[in-house]
Amino acid sequence: MPKKSSFNERQSNISAQPRIHQSAPPIQAYGTVSHALPLVLEEPVRLEMTEQLNLLLADSMTLRDLYKKSHWQVAGPTFYQLHLLFDKHFSEQVEIVDLIGERIQLLGGVSLAMAHDIAETTRIPRPPRDREEVPVQISRLLDAHQIIIGHCRELAERANVLGDAGTNDLVVSDVLRTNELQVWFLSEHLVKVPLAVAEDSEMRKAG
Repeated sequence: MPKKSSFNERQSNISAQPRIHQSAPPIQAYGTVSHALPLVLEEPVRLEMTEQLNLLLADSMTLRDLYKKSHWQVAGPTFYQLHLLFDKHFSEQVEIVDLIGERIQLLGGVSLAMAHDIAETTRIPRPPRDREEVPVQISRLLDAHQIIIGHCRELAERANVLGDAGTNDLVVSDVLRTNELQVWFLSEHLVKVPLAVAEDSEMRKAG
């Protein structure tokens, strides 16, 4: 019979001291996918989809943070309305980011996560640290949306061709439609219309 461990022997292997400062090699390299997952999607398909989804993730995280920057720094007569709108859109982008990141992991890939990796990957131009006027803030956000929406259309079509219905559904139902709706809400703030008194039609023609 195997010898039973004594109480003192067990105590020597157990300690309440946390084992801090640990390090070890990565368990999976970025740019790879786990092998033989029962998803009925070939490895080359999952490699391509995770690569494209990481690009979409980087742009979505950048747009998310651009909304928070705008939320903090907005100024002028529309401060209250835009302060709330920007934060609402920020929260919706937070949900999108989580969905994309989880889809990458579900496909066996490794999702981007850290700010420096996002900055190196995103295709959205970096804004200045300075505080800008509302029309410039909105224009920056719309330009970022345009990049994401264009990529969504291409990625959804490619996912459909490759038979990745899950990625197609995520991109169309969650990412594309949310971004399209946010574009509508933003762009209406750049329409130049009178606030209280309608312009005379003749004056409008002359202008």
